[in-house]
Amino acid sequence: MNDILALGVPVLDKVFRTVAVYLCVVVLLRLVGKRDMAQLNTFDLVVMLLLSNVVQNAIIGPDNSLVGGVIGAVVLVTANAMLTRAAAEWGWLARLFESRPTVLARDGAYDDHNLKRLGLRHADLDVAIKRQGGTRVEDVSEATLEPGGTVVVRLRPEEENATLADIARLEERLVRIEALLMDRRKGAFGP
Repeated sequence: MNDILALGVPVLDKVFRTVAVYLCVVVLLRLVGKRDMAQLNTFDLVVMLLLSNVVQNAIIGPDNSLVGGVIGAVVLVTANAMLTRAAAEWGWLARLFESRPTVLARDGAYDDHNLKRLGLRHADLDVAIKRQGGTRVEDVSEATLEPGGTVVVRLRPEEENATLADIARLEERLVRIEALLMDRRKGAFGP
């Protein structure tokens, strides 16, 4: 029972280790790029899984106690919550860690320079276009990779799906046209 509850390292050491590793991983992921958050392929998934194992000892040190693990987890979640809230409060911090949207396609054509820089293929973008209602890159007004790793596709107006509001407006116009036709028909045949 003593091994479970007794800390192998001082609490402040554990807090410092956890925060330092957290910030290091955040910076690493920022440098690697947002593509890894949006399009995890098999290789990226393996790296993420191994990364968690690699940094585990740096966080917990020579401490295998239950209390040490709980402290590490609490500090990690707290550091993340604090950084997320600070980034929401101060725009400069969000820009430091998140970057800006990157154009992947514009006016029906791929931006091959940005796709290559991010390590994305045309097929990767084609999947995102199909998920968002398009069929091919020619349907796209603009496609961007957002800071959080989401691909956002804006279709050309003629390729966009009709909304319920569009349908309601059409129905309203048809009702008015029907009424006009009925009025003309009545006028043509008399009262």
